[in-house]
Amino acid sequence: MPRGGGTANGGVIGKTNNSSFGKNTVTSKTSSSPSAVTTQPGTRLVDTLIIAGGGGGGTSGGAGGGGGAGGYREFSNIPVSGGSALGAVTIGGGGAGGPGPSNTTNQGTDGDNTSLVIGCTTYTSEGGGGGGGADTPEPAGEKAGKPGGSGGGGVSGGPGCAGAAGSGNTPPTNPPQGSDGGAGGPSNDPHYYGGGGGGASAVGAAGAPPSGGGAGGAGTANTITGSSVTYAGGGGGGTFSGSAQGAGSGGAGGGGAGGKGANGTAGCANTGGGGGGAGRSAGVANNNGGNGGPGIVIVKEINKASGVWSMQSQFQAKKQGTWPRFILTGDYLVVGGGGSGGGRQGGGGGAGGYRASGYGPSPLQGSAIEIAPGPYTITVGGGGAARTGPQPIPDRVGLSGTASTFSTITAAGGGGGNSEDSGLASPNARIAGGSGGGASGGNSPGNVKGLGNSPPTDPPQGNPGGCGAVQPGPGYNISGGGGGATANGTNVTGSTAGPGGAGAPNTITGSDVTYAGGGGGGYSGHGNPVVRGTGGAGGGGAGGAFFGGATAAVNGTNNTGGGGGGAACGPGMPYCSAEGNSGAGGPGIVVVRAPSVVSFSISPGCSGSTSTHPGGDKIATFTASGTLTVS
Repeated sequence: MPRGGGTANGGVIGKTNNSSFGKNTVTSKTSSSPSAVTTQPGTRLVDTLIIAGGGGGGTSGGAGGGGGAGGYREFSNIPVSGGSALGAVTIGGGGAGGPGPSNTTNQGTDGDNTSLVIGCTTYTSEGGGGGGGADTPEPAGEKAGKPGGSGGGGVSGGPGCAGAAGSGNTPPTNPPQGSDGGAGGPSNDPHYYGGGGGGASAVGAAGAPPSGGGAGGAGTANTITGSSVTYAGGGGGGTFSGSAQGAGSGGAGGGGAGGKGANGTAGCANTGGGGGGAGRSAGVANNNGGNGGPGIVIVKEINKASGVWSMQSQFQAKKQGTWPRFILTGDYLVVGGGGSGGGRQGGGGGAGGYRASGYGPSPLQGSAIEIAPGPYTITVGGGGAARTGPQPIPDRVGLSGTASTFSTITAAGGGGGNSEDSGLASPNARIAGGSGGGASGGNSPGNVKGLGNSPPTDPPQGNPGGCGAVQPGPGYNISGGGGGATANGTNVTGSTAGPGGAGAPNTITGSDVTYAGGGGGGYSGHGNPVVRGTGGAGGGGAGGAFFGGATAAVNGTNNTGGGGGGAACGPGMPYCSAEGNSGAGGPGIVVVRAPSVVSFSISPGCSGSTSTHPGGDKIATFTASGTLTVS
């Protein structure tokens, strides 16, 4: 080559890559300042999360609406200069709750905007709308929840005062920065139920007599800090002290709970959560709505490199300690432990949550995960224990399974099956889970099915349980099946207890195995032919049966996360034997699969096994909790 003909990139042929070596440095700002951060020398790109202040909860002569969450906005790969100060950051404060003693302004105050300046661009999230509020007499202008990043919930006041909710994503952004609030419930003295404020990922629930004050809408989880944190939950609606049901819970992500005859709870600081709506106490002045939670700005300086780099850039990166680590993309299957079936004519246990990045049904495939060298703690969730022997009435409800985890991925345990005369005023929390437990055919609240996909994930990790019934004629109780990964638990039909919902097939291990099937429902059919519920495909156990002799409920299959079968009947019934016990839930499983260039080792050795797929991929399978080391 002639003199002077060398390439500018040190002899490496190819396009020079414009990389960023920001060491993944994260800076969180919880108060306003002239500059968000001074970047690392090698930083060329940043990501940012911007959360506005949540709206304050309203108050009323009946029940105030919850405040809307502050706007939730994230921006990726924003170009910056290394070693330079970014622009001003303004942290939005939470709006004040509606003042109880006042007769003029009882709506919650809107939250303030949060903004960050980078270069010539200002990135802004809108403050949450205040919750609806009114006092006697109720001026029409004070009824509605206010618009904002997420909208405030509506008020429930005097006759004719069922307030409208505020609109979310106002002003509109793409993707949306928030959701609408829930409407206030219709007034029916002494029953007043305020609507929940909207959250980043869900609308606020309406206030309604069957359920009480509306729950705040759920926020959105984000891992920009390296940990999963949920932001921008809506505030719960309040309820009057004489109302039959309770106040609304705050939405996940810092939303404050509504008050029943009490002040609303404040939204959590630096989450942008909406404040809870207040509920009036009989014979006293109105209570105060909860204040909204202040916002936050988080900046992450990106480590990103691909393509061809010049020799000079490699030398500088090594010198500054910014050369990126060895990181690959891998796949996972994480299944939580199944719930056990309910005792005494119990519903089937719900399957453990099912979360996978591939090798299974495409609607349930999440994103692949980054895998770097080092140790990872693996948790394999246990199945809920069977209900056996004499049990106090509240303890006849099946037990939830426990969660399985790998890195940032968590699959919830399945909900327990419900039981006749469960004795719980609200059994939903105990029977909800990755997939929900089935309902008993017995008396309310036993005849309540468990919610699935709880807590919510995207794609959904499971489905709800099925409904129970009382058989016409003899009046025997027949129970519904537990939910599965791909289907709801089946409702009772005629004289057949509900089968468990079907699980999901997955080939990540190289074999086609189905996981997370729901448990079948049990029944009490002494002297009457009733068909017990079959277990759902994917390890669900069949329900118990009693007809001319007891047939035991079946446990969920090990390491499938299958729900246990519901019991036929319970202790104290003369025709029941020990075989009236419910089935235990099946333990979960964790599988990790990565390209052939990695090496996997596990400890302790009894926690699982490693293998190599014929195509070269490395596979680690955990049937018990342990540690995965990647090298």
